Amino acid sequence: MAQPKWVWIAGGLAVLFVIGVVNDDGSGQGDAPPATTTTATAAVGEPTAVPPDEGSQDAGRQDAGRQDTAPETCTVPDVVGMVHQQAQDTMQDAGLFQLREEDATGRGRMLIVDRNWTTTAQSVAAGQVVACDTEITLAARKTDE
Repeated sequence: MAQPKWVWIAGGLAVLFVIGVVNDDGSGQGDAPPATTTTATAAVGEPTAVPPDEGSQDAGRQDAGRQDTAPETCTVPDVVGMVHQQAQDTMQDAGLFQLREEDATGRGRMLIVDRNWTTTAQSVAAGQVVACDTEITLAARKTDE
């Protein structure tokens, strides 16, 4: 007598489940490679410095005394009155690359050809010293307007 089809399907699923349980290492990481550990050794009498694990409480304590380095600063140039392309180039030469542009007339036009627009305003005043990653908006209007 032939077995019903569902018996074969259930049996196959049970076999796959057992294979999965047998191959599971319990880490919940699937097929991730096993973690590696390193051990520091020293001759007798020599002190050793072993960095703490990143997730340990000691890591936070060790970093608490460390001073963060100050961000790099740039002096903002005066680009008002320049052709917009030249204004962008001048800002970038000063180390400022986070630049936005807008239509100074308020019409929301995109500055497609930068060479036929004149910069009329900048969001950060010339001469200010700012972090080099400061975003600066340059407003411009078409040169013939």
